Amino acid sequence: MNFRLIPPDGFLETRLSLPLSKSMSNRALLINALTPGAPELTDVALCDDTLSMRHGLKPTDANIINIGAAGTTMRFLTAYFATRQGRTVILDGSERMRKRPIKVLVDALRELGAQIDYVMEEGFPPVRITGTNLPGGELTLDASVSSQYISALLMIAPLMEKGLHLTLEGEIVSRPYIKMTLKMMEDAGVTSEFYNNSITVPSGTYTPTLPPIEGDWSAAAAWYEIEALSSGVVTINNLCRESCQGDRKLADMFTHIGVDTEWEGENGGSDLCANPDADACINLDFTENPDLAQYIMVTCAMLGLPFRFTGLSTLAIKETDRVTAVAKELIKVGILLNVESRDVVSWEGRRVPYVELPRFDTYDDHRMAMCLAPIALYIPGIIINDVEVVSKSYPQFWTQLAHAGFTLEPVE
Repeated sequence: MNFRLIPPDGFLETRLSLPLSKSMSNRALLINALTPGAPELTDVALCDDTLSMRHGLKPTDANIINIGAAGTTMRFLTAYFATRQGRTVILDGSERMRKRPIKVLVDALRELGAQIDYVMEEGFPPVRITGTNLPGGELTLDASVSSQYISALLMIAPLMEKGLHLTLEGEIVSRPYIKMTLKMMEDAGVTSEFYNNSITVPSGTYTPTLPPIEGDWSAAAAWYEIEALSSGVVTINNLCRESCQGDRKLADMFTHIGVDTEWEGENGGSDLCANPDADACINLDFTENPDLAQYIMVTCAMLGLPFRFTGLSTLAIKETDRVTAVAKELIKVGILLNVESRDVVSWEGRRVPYVELPRFDTYDDHRMAMCLAPIALYIPGIIINDVEVVSKSYPQFWTQLAHAGFTLEPVE
């Protein structure tokens, strides 16, 4: 399905609750599955990625599990099934998933004693995993590729005979996600030590004591973008001010773009408020928060704010090559980004005329749909193709957009 978007007629004012954190939910589901005697988790995010995780963790005799386009699920379950003694499964996914590398994780698991083989192309899913008792021990890992590899290893570390002493080489990408993983492990009774580039997790046992899942700070990015482009009033009910989510940095980043966050109370809502004092040029490093980059690229471009963003290398192996995709779509509104390298993108304000109402592609990427939709505030009538992609993380996004006053017209 495709939508034509018409912005609200008049002042935008809305109040909403975000979905629960997908990142926290998938970690909670895996830790819960590794916890002896733990009851089934029910209060987690409800979206394609968590449904995929639930499907993969569900007790079954099936030897082929297809996780679709859920990258987190592929990485977490590869580690999980490596610990399931006596069980052999093939983990497969969508065509895009078969192009997303997994070699770093597989090599690491093999070094720790896992039995994993590639079914098709070396270094990529699908993989055949035969569960065994992992010895564990010392491991050195490239930390510049994906923090999900690291989180996957950390969560199964307590089940290893010797635990895990992990040395991370190179620049650590998405460090807050690693800290989130360790915090949730600690909440479930497994302590660890993270010092400089070294993490130690002893052998041990999880206990069923995970705290409630927070509202999703990553999902809030679209609403910060909407506030920046509308100067309306957006109130979010369920953002945690002292969050363990790394994308909590979203609020700080948007202060440079003219959006302040005012908190209603310790456990109350948050009001997003327009601030005319945006920086003249926005320079941000997304090494620790790559999932926020698309929203801020589009926001700055629409506001006419020059920028230079770094720390983007991991976006090439997401649902699509996200920097390339954003650059390609913004050309449709006359904005020419400068993709300097795999890691850097900039914009000095260069524009060219565009002659037709833009129709945006979404590349099977939920974040592409959500970062492009707010452009309707500046260009009424834009079309977003394949709007169903938001179900990966935020199924109620379009409903909440309509509640905020946007008109969504189905089109061919």
